[in-house]
Amino acid sequence: MNSKKAFLFIFFFVSIFSQIAADPVEDKQALLDFFHNISHSHSLNWKEKTSVCKTWTGVTCNSNQSRVIAVRLPGAGLQGPIPSNTLSRLSAIQFLSLRLNAISGPFPSDFSKLVNLNSLHLQYNKFSGPLPSDFSVWQNLSIIDLSDNGFNGTIPSSISNLTHLTYLNLSNNSLSGEIPDLNIPSLQLLNLANNSLTGSVPKSLQRFPSSMFSGNNLTVENAPSPAFPVQPPSAQPSKKGIKLSEPAILGIVIVGCVLLFVIAAVFMMLCCANGRKDGVQGKEKKKEASLKKGASEKPDKSEKLVFFEGTNLAFDLEDLLRASAEVLGKGTFGTTYKAALEDAGTVVVKRLKEVSVGKREFEQQMEVIGSIRHENVAALRAYYYSKEEKLVVYDYYDQGSVSAMLHGKRGEEGRIPLDWETRLRIAIGAARGIAYVHTQSGGNKLVHGNLKASNIFLNSERYGCVSDVGLVALMNPMPAPMRAAGYRAPEVTDTRKATQASDVYSFGVLLLELLTGKSPIQTTGGHEIVHLVRWVNSVVREEWTAEVFDIELLRYPNIEEEMVEMLQIGMTCVARMPEDRPKMPDVVKLVEEVRRVNTGSRPSAELRPEITNPTPIAADIGAATALASSSTTL
Repeated sequence: MNSKKAFLFIFFFVSIFSQIAADPVEDKQALLDFFHNISHSHSLNWKEKTSVCKTWTGVTCNSNQSRVIAVRLPGAGLQGPIPSNTLSRLSAIQFLSLRLNAISGPFPSDFSKLVNLNSLHLQYNKFSGPLPSDFSVWQNLSIIDLSDNGFNGTIPSSISNLTHLTYLNLSNNSLSGEIPDLNIPSLQLLNLANNSLTGSVPKSLQRFPSSMFSGNNLTVENAPSPAFPVQPPSAQPSKKGIKLSEPAILGIVIVGCVLLFVIAAVFMMLCCANGRKDGVQGKEKKKEASLKKGASEKPDKSEKLVFFEGTNLAFDLEDLLRASAEVLGKGTFGTTYKAALEDAGTVVVKRLKEVSVGKREFEQQMEVIGSIRHENVAALRAYYYSKEEKLVVYDYYDQGSVSAMLHGKRGEEGRIPLDWETRLRIAIGAARGIAYVHTQSGGNKLVHGNLKASNIFLNSERYGCVSDVGLVALMNPMPAPMRAAGYRAPEVTDTRKATQASDVYSFGVLLLELLTGKSPIQTTGGHEIVHLVRWVNSVVREEWTAEVFDIELLRYPNIEEEMVEMLQIGMTCVARMPEDRPKMPDVVKLVEEVRRVNTGSRPSAELRPEITNPTPIAADIGAATALASSSTTL
């Protein structure tokens, strides 16, 4: 028996020793030298006796664990210059991310040894001095992000030799001089904003939006249109004896025939245009009549629109059905129309479907919802109930929903990105609105039940304003559409019953949506369904937290700490167990605290204070991730 125990002990010892021995020894020592010689305010689990490939935070090895190929240390509290002859010994490294730290000093000259580097992320640090003069040594580079530092000098023309480069961000530095001609066909995203660049934007880069060059002293020179060739002056012909040759006569005949053909073609086009105009007018009439067509042909005369106190609208059901209507969307609860009334402006009418309650319950719920008056809750102005038709009337918000602002026209020219300040206001307003609903509904335990970006708008103060409050109580429990399902808490998917805790979960998804710019549920090219909560959890768990943030937010300086704080709140709200989620009044305090950081006079990039204790992203979010990690199954 003792011999068996001894054998097991030896086997265990040998297996542990073999795991450590299998580590890439030289790469491991290079990382230890780096970490021991750079100032840091937070510890890492990098121990000499543990496996670098299996246990070290932020380190990835190749498939046979013979080399380190990636190092990700965003927000790890690193300070001061990078020690020489440390990271440069990782000759097989392909991905290096040291973003969101307080690393200073010049760009490490010995990084030229990292010839296999594919992605380099050094943004949001305190680097200074010129950029490397020769980028040609990194022939495999596809992503370079050196934004939000203090680099100066000119942009090296050698960047144009990087034939695989797809992403280049040098914004928010102190670069000067003219922009070199970076004629790189593979380049998909370029940002040179907020430097001290002069001259003109090269023709090869004019395909990028002008916002990518803002904050400089640059001009965009439009290429001149080609001039018509100037005919050399010919000898002045004699006015006497002008005689047309046969080719000239033939030319006149041909030109005459062409003119006749053109006149006939124009006439036919005018006729067709009139026909199409009639058709379009017919379609517009159909569109305008769509609200009435969907309604009962003979509405119940005994039933009337019921208006709530404080509503200054004056119209009846016939006015509403006659109004010019435009379909805004079809959602979980029914079809929404924009109705332009003759004398009462524009309102939003929602035609409810699958209403499961009777008239009395419907009217009671309407009275509860209609009594809510809060700047962050869209007021219910009126309702109509009959056996065949159930309508609710709201104010019209001309800026559209948050969903449209966040996702509309992404990747298209002319899109106006949703800035961080607006996203904060959306989050704060929506939180206040939901908290008010939860706390002011007395013993009714009123819930929203359908909180999503398409049901949130901007009020006059540009804060979030939630719509569709309480309608879930009127409906048959039914499967949510794919997009709406991404907002639903796990327990609602099973029970079909919304609660205040499930509203908190939906709000957490909304925060993640605002931070990432991604929809709650997406399908990939291979038709794979990607759940936002699962994806964020996986990224945070791998300690690549900075990867989650919307690329459109990278242009705004000094917001990384606020985004991390908001991410923490979102992760706490999407905890799988309802009892682990905070109450909405507490959520309001948390998001308002984030804004409080933002409301003061934020220092400019040049006057940014010393970061003595950068946000340790992985550590700060660890607790929230622990609560939410089991929520990866919706």
